[in-house]
Order: sequence, then C-alpha cells, then structure tokens
Amino acid sequence: MSALPEIRVGTGVDVHAFDADAKLTLAGLSWPGEPGLSGHSDGDVVCHAIVDALLSAAGLGDIGGLVGVDRAETAGAASTGFVRLALDKLEAEGWRPSNVSVQMIGNRPKFSPRRHEAERVLSELVGAPVSVGATTSDGLGLTGRGEGIAAIATALITR
Repeated sequence: MSALPEIRVGTGVDVHAFDADAKLTLAGLSWPGEPGLSGHSDGDVVCHAIVDALLSAAGLGDIGGLVGVDRAETAGAASTGFVRLALDKLEAEGWRPSNVSVQMIGNRPKFSPRRHEAERVLSELVGAPVSVGATTSDGLGLTGRGEGIAAIATALITR
C-alpha cells in the first residue's frame, strides 16, 4: 500500500490601479493599446496572485517577503520572474504545483480573445495546468469603475 502524497491549497489576491503611462502586462502577456497597471514591478496582477497562492499553499509567506517593493532590483521587473522565484522556493521545500486557477476581475482589457494564449504561457511557466477566467464586478468598486484590475488565484501543490 503506497502513502498518499501530501496535498495543500493556497489562495492569492492582488489588485492594481491603472496607470496610463505604463504598458499593460497581464497574465504574462503584453497588451498593446491598453493602459498599464501601477506598481513597483510591471503590475501583472494575475502573476502576483499566482505567486501568493503558491507561497501560501506551501506556508512560505507572500510576494512581499519574496520580492518586496523596497528592493531596487525588482523595480519594473517582469512578474513572470516572480513566479519563477516562487517555484524555486517551493521546489527547495519539496513541493510542486499540480494546478492553478485564476479569476481576473475588471472591465478591460477584453480577456476572452487571449484566454488560451494566457493559459498556455502561464501553464508553461508554472509547469502545471493554469486556467484563467475573467469577470466584471457589475460597476462596483475600483474594478467596476474601471480604475484597475484584481485577480484571485488558487494553487494546488503536492509533495
């Protein structure tokens, strides 16, 4: 009889306001013609939520402890690199992702035409299936008023 693998789940949330002077990077993709997101890095809320979900599942803190805004070397950095750092931290502790699910909340950009592309890029990055959905908040809050984008991620990891 074999032992069952250790399984954990974690949740991550991130929110950034739009910054018309920045370029939009979202779900690991560049979105020409769309306003960017404010932030110390490229502001990719999808990647940031994934980082927090992975770290949370493993009990390894959060994105602030990994790449805090007080670090000059992370200013303007690509958030896909933060996902790689989180994955390295998990691997060092014997964890690996089984899958990740992300829900993006915002009025723009129109996400559905690029959903499969984003899922492919993020799945390759994470090394496990990543699904991404998008919704609006029916005019409520900063996402509903079109002031920014939020993302909620759930990660399942095994050891």
